[in-house]
Amino acid sequence: MHFELIDFTISFCLLLGAILYTSVGHAGASIYIAIMTLFNIPSSVIKPTALVLNIFIASFTSWRFIRKGFFDLKVLLPIALGAIPFAFLGGYINPPSHIYKSIVGFILLISAISLVTDLSKKIDKNLKKPPFFLAVLIGSCIGFLAGLTGTGGGIFLSPLILFLGWSSTKTTSGITALFILINSSFGLLGNYSSIQSLPNQLPLFIGATLIGALIGTTLGIKFYTANTIKKTLALVLVIAGLKLLLT
Repeated sequence: MHFELIDFTISFCLLLGAILYTSVGHAGASIYIAIMTLFNIPSSVIKPTALVLNIFIASFTSWRFIRKGFFDLKVLLPIALGAIPFAFLGGYINPPSHIYKSIVGFILLISAISLVTDLSKKIDKNLKKPPFFLAVLIGSCIGFLAGLTGTGGGIFLSPLILFLGWSSTKTTSGITALFILINSSFGLLGNYSSIQSLPNQLPLFIGATLIGALIGTTLGIKFYTANTIKKTLALVLVIAGLKLLLT
């Protein structure tokens, strides 16, 4: 299989994105979408590619966080129950290119905001069990958006869990990682026909993101993510989001 320089450039960018996102328990679909958008990859290829990368990276990330004890099934279960059917439904729907770009562009901007929003003063205090029906409703909404756009939904879920006081910081990372794995799997299942659009470079992209996930999860479990890095990543998301919305 022959790869060009541009393929290695994209892979390196994906690796960096995976490091940053997996350090907080995310699989990184939004940054993968941003990178592929910046390199002018067609939207029909972006969605299934992002979902496949998510499945690989979320599997590894959730295994590492759960193995360290950062997980709470009581929080994940009702959210996942709501998300599964709607992730499948969202994955089944293939919106026109301009609608897809608008939705994903908006989500990328939301991602950027969530990265630079400081929740550190609100988290890990007065933790409480999530109300079952509210958690199912939240899971349904996030699941549908995740399946529709090819993201895992973690960019919405983890800030919500922390803000609502349903879990501590690192436990939220483990919950979010497994949620992304579930969402991405059912999103891809609902959009099974799109698998034919997967690029030839996919093995290279998977390898790069797995290396990034190894580094990122190690940083996430042992250290904190630097605010400067998060702000830089937020800037990339803003550029890609605006590019999608304005073109």
